[in-house]
Parts: sequence; C-alpha cells; structure tokens
Amino acid sequence: MLKDKKILLIISGGIAAYKTLELIRLIRKNNGTVQCILTEGGSQFVTPLSISSLSGHKVYSELWSLNDESEMGHIRLSRGSDLIVVAPASADIMAKMAHGLANDLASTTLLASDKPVLLAPGMNPEMWRNPATQTNTDTLKQRGVMFTGPNDGEMACGETGLGRMSEPEEIFTAITDFFFEKPLKGYSALVTSGPTYEPLDPVRFLGNRSSGKQGYAIAKALRNAGADVTLVTGPTNLPDPQGVRITSIQTANDMLEACTNALPVNIAICAAAVSDWCVDAPQMQKIKKTDDSSVPKLHLKQTPDILKAISTHSKNRPQLVIGFAAETQDLENNAKAKLKKKGCDWIIANEVGIDANGIEKTFGSEENQIHFITQDQNEKWDRASKDSIARKLVQQIINHMDKNNGS
Repeated sequence: MLKDKKILLIISGGIAAYKTLELIRLIRKNNGTVQCILTEGGSQFVTPLSISSLSGHKVYSELWSLNDESEMGHIRLSRGSDLIVVAPASADIMAKMAHGLANDLASTTLLASDKPVLLAPGMNPEMWRNPATQTNTDTLKQRGVMFTGPNDGEMACGETGLGRMSEPEEIFTAITDFFFEKPLKGYSALVTSGPTYEPLDPVRFLGNRSSGKQGYAIAKALRNAGADVTLVTGPTNLPDPQGVRITSIQTANDMLEACTNALPVNIAICAAAVSDWCVDAPQMQKIKKTDDSSVPKLHLKQTPDILKAISTHSKNRPQLVIGFAAETQDLENNAKAKLKKKGCDWIIANEVGIDANGIEKTFGSEENQIHFITQDQNEKWDRASKDSIARKLVQQIINHMDKNNGS
C-alpha cells in the first residue's frame, strides 16, 4: 500500500510515544519507508534501539551531531520524505511549530521542511483545552498542517477528557488518506463477522469455531478504501478495528436485528458463520446431569436467514450483497446453489474443517483460500493471508461500483 512512500516520524515527549512502535510496524508492513527523529522528551518513553529495530534505520536525536550536520542533516531529513508525521505531538512541539522556534533537531527539521505535516496530538486534557494550545492549533491548521485526533478517554495521569493520542491504526489511516484517493468514499458498508452463540441454558450454547478474522479484515479494508463501515460481530477475541462502527451480538436473532437497523447501506458482506439452529426454548437454569446417565433431548428450530433477509429486503436491499459459504465438501456446487437460493450477488466460498495434518483449514487460521463466485464468474484465488483476501475482495467491489455507477 505504501510502496515507494517515505515518511519521517517525529516522536516527541508523552506516554503515548510507546504507541508509535506499532505505527512504525504498520508502515513497514505496508511497504512504506520510515525514518525517525526522537526528541529528548520522547526518549524518556521509548528507546532508540526499539525504534531502529522496527524501522530498519538509524534514529536521529541530536541537532549538533557532527556526522549528520556535516551533511546538513536537518535539511536532508526534512526534504527526503513525502510526509512528516509527529506522534505524539506534544503541546511543546506544537507551540514551537506555531511560533517558528528551532532549538532542537525536531523543531529545526519542521521549520526547514517544505513537506506536508500530519500531527497526532497527545497531552493532558487541560493542556489541550488551554487557550494557548487551541490558538496554536488554529494557527497550524490555517497553515495547512493536518491533524488526526486527539481522542476522548482516560489518560495515563488518571484524568479523563479530550487529549488521548489517536490509536496507531487511526494514524495509519490518516497517512493512507493523504497518499491515496478513497475510491469508496461516500459509500456505506455492512459487514457481519464471527460466530453466533445460541444458548441451551445460562452456561452452554451451540456455536462454531469461527474466529472472525476474515470479516474483521474485510471491514478494515473497506474502511481503508473510504467506506463508512458498520461491523456486526459475534463473540471474538479480536481487538476492535479503529474507524469502524461496531455492534457486538450473541445470537442470530441479535445479528438480524442489528443488520436490519444498519440498513440502508450500499454494500453488505455477510462473512459471519451464523448458527443454522437454536433450541426452541432455552432452559432458564443450568441443565443438570442425572445419575441415570440419561441425555437431555434438545428440540431445535432454524435461526433466521440473515443473508437471504438482506438480499430480498423489499425497501432497503443494498446495491451489492455478498455472502460467504463455509463448506466441507462439494465446495463449488454447494456455493453456486447458495448463490441462487439466497438471492445475493456474489458468494465467497471457502473450505472449512481439519486437514490431513490435523490443522484447521480456515477457522482461526491467518490464511484463507476462496472461490469467488458470481452469476457468470468462478475464480479460485490462491491461498493467501486473510488481509490479502480482504484487499483483493475490496478491489473487486471498487471495480463493480465503478462499472455500475458510470465512473
């Protein structure tokens, strides 16, 4: 995503400096180049060794380093990047920028730069609200400096309010927003993910092994393409993706209600592994094991068909509806039959279950292999990471929207 893009990351003082290590990892993971300046304050929270290990480059700190300044290091650093990111942007470094001060390497580099700058403020809420900081913020915005955050929440000092630095994923999204057009900007998308848990009693449930990883990856890829994303997810152990509206559910009925409430949307992707059955009357108390070894009888009924409900919605059917088919045998024929039966536009078919080596093929795995099936198309995609599958699927969606909306 960031191939050939060069980013200069300035890490100033603040407890949020530790989050920049994850930001560096995200930039490198997406093939970007990142060089770092660490201020004296920043070095109180992260070490040059940690930064250089992740970035793959030397960390710069001293303005008067003879080796660097013999090459006019602050000029070279400021001119050799495509974007300068300051994270966390402390009240101090923002004040220096606003007033043109240059008494260390970071502030000198910023003053000498002709490159665009993105700030991710991070500071105590009172510092952020202070009129001096707000005046400096307004001044910098008037000069074209870009901002992401700050966020509202609990601070390391124990206070709560506006001042938390944006999460690494949010800053990374702001970086990609700067470099790339957002082809799905203006589109809304609904993604379902994870399993559903259908209660038998207050302790037990019917469920499956779905981890939610593929659905989460799709939600993030849609977000990165500019879509306004709602993620309706069953129980998972995954961190919430930033910049995505999330509704957590337990049962298929919960998921149907959440999806219906999310309509209308332009795009719906039903990646959740919804349980096909639930008990018709869950017990209010735990079902106890008896001494005579008898087994309780469960009376099952079908859960609502969420994909079909969205595909055949009379008023708010999305422009594009995509379903998933998890199969253990006869993959293509079962997927094609599901495409016809559900009334959706595309089916993403993947084989689930345990392989010959005792390893789960899809559920819980970091990789997936799918068949991309439409009314007139059937492609088998190479096995790849779920993030890669998500990006490729979103590109198909972009192409479809361009074609059908006359772009």
